[in-house]
Amino acid sequence: MAGAVHIPDEAETRAKWGGFAFSPAYKAKADIFIGRYPAGRQQSAVMALLDLAQRQVGEETQTQGWLPVPVIEYVASYLGMPYMRTYEVATFYTMYNLAPVGRFHVQICGTTPCMLRGSDDIIAACKNRGLVKGGTTPDGLFTLNEVECMGNCASAPMVQINDDNYEDLDYDSMTAILSDLAEGKQPKVGTQLPGRHTVEPFGGATTLQAMVDKNHDYRGDW
Repeated sequence: MAGAVHIPDEAETRAKWGGFAFSPAYKAKADIFIGRYPAGRQQSAVMALLDLAQRQVGEETQTQGWLPVPVIEYVASYLGMPYMRTYEVATFYTMYNLAPVGRFHVQICGTTPCMLRGSDDIIAACKNRGLVKGGTTPDGLFTLNEVECMGNCASAPMVQINDDNYEDLDYDSMTAILSDLAEGKQPKVGTQLPGRHTVEPFGGATTLQAMVDKNHDYRGDW
């Protein structure tokens, strides 16, 4: 469902990112992740190191970050594994961006639960702010993609923006979130419904009510 990724020109990408290396701070984090695995199993840290590399690129570009091919090659070399094995990981998981994105990467869940709960209204709110699926706004602020289920079905519809989830959305709340981000404000993360904190039943429990205040043992009741 996501828009097609436009891979940048390779020569331009290599010219800009060919000398990529972890900064001291990111190298320290990378070595911590590698140290969590037995000797000779450092390749198990590939997902963590790709994420670190993407975050460093994001800091350098003031965006959410992406993984140019030379950066993926660097991670492969750092872990002593074939480039293609590393590339397979980067292309399999949508948490890795294979092309430049904006400062805020808006990923809308369009799978059945979110669709039934109004994800079309969320997409409409994004479109009315000038966001186009698979593209980045001219000001470089927002990149929009529609993705598969992100596991927040109980608080649908939802979006993920960079590292944060925003749930129980409607057209107005999504519009407000985009406006806050554009103005440099931090919107409320999580559910947007007043009085709801996580994914507890909206309006209060209708079953297992004795567990609301304590860990009630129902076995005797059954």
